[in-house]
Amino acid sequence: MKSKWYNDGFQFLDFVWTGVRRNYDNLDDTIAKRLGEKVDETNEQVEIHLSKMFSSVFKWHTKDEADRIFIAGTKATTPGLRKVSSRPVKPCFFTRVFLVLALSFTMLMLLLYLFGSDKAIPGMIFIGSLAVPFSLLMMFFEINVYQNVSFLQVMQTFLVGGILSLLVTMLFYLLLPIQTNISIESALLVGVVEELAKTVVIILFINAYKLNYIFNGVLIGAAVGAGFSVFESSGYVSEYGLVTIYTRSFQAIGTHTIWAAIIGGAIILGKVRKKPFTLRDFVTKPRFFVFLLIAIGLHTLWDWDIPGTGLATSITEELIVVVIGWFLIFVMIDAGLREVRTLQGQLIVKKKKRGGHKVG
Repeated sequence: MKSKWYNDGFQFLDFVWTGVRRNYDNLDDTIAKRLGEKVDETNEQVEIHLSKMFSSVFKWHTKDEADRIFIAGTKATTPGLRKVSSRPVKPCFFTRVFLVLALSFTMLMLLLYLFGSDKAIPGMIFIGSLAVPFSLLMMFFEINVYQNVSFLQVMQTFLVGGILSLLVTMLFYLLLPIQTNISIESALLVGVVEELAKTVVIILFINAYKLNYIFNGVLIGAAVGAGFSVFESSGYVSEYGLVTIYTRSFQAIGTHTIWAAIIGGAIILGKVRKKPFTLRDFVTKPRFFVFLLIAIGLHTLWDWDIPGTGLATSITEELIVVVIGWFLIFVMIDAGLREVRTLQGQLIVKKKKRGGHKVG
């Protein structure tokens, strides 16, 4: 009987993996069609390797390199499309941001536990809630190879978007009262409400900034999700005590920031290029809707405490959610790099056409 469960489980995982790979491999066609290009079946896929992606983390970097990253997004510092890199992304400075925040949190802990200073508690709540989500946000800021979104815009989206998404969530909760139990129905309803609230806010900011690239959508989504995560975690401390900050800080590596980043990228994939995302896009674009449903599913699994199980099962659930979430982030990164190649290919074709007319 046990062997049958294992076999059925592996068959199901194989089925799911096959479906995911099929969608993943078709992203080239989706991007090309969205940009109005003919599908090139010989187009080489962009390779994504964890070891390569984070290979620059432990290398020495100068202050000038950091300055170039954080002054991006202005008229003077946004590169033209020809200068945008389609090489594998290698973010690194987000780890420096995390180390600064982690060091700050450690010093606040010393104030509290060594010297008994209760004045350190508000700082611990804020820095503890901020450390992981904001560091992830900085990673997505680095990954935005177009460098067309400024740090000021990111911070506006992080603060205003994070709080606005909580306000929209509360509005939805008024319409759909949530029961505080551990049932799958309750977890699903929470997932639907919170992910839809973030989606609405992400769409508002993407449309307001007139953004059109996958990396832009991922960044704006991450900003809204990070803000949501920080303010939500801070609120939970008042309800469940300071110990909450220790668990939620590390759990943030695979929750709201990641889910919202996935949705942000999917919004770009689902909208007409150089046009705002509309209500019609929301209900008629299956690829966007699939990613939204996956985000809701991940949120539901994260919140659901399976009856009759213990801590080991809960940790396993969380690990599954984190792995799937990050896999989809790499799918978005891959899609974003392919989009750069497609757009740059369009420029080459247009240049050749103009050249041909001149000769004639």
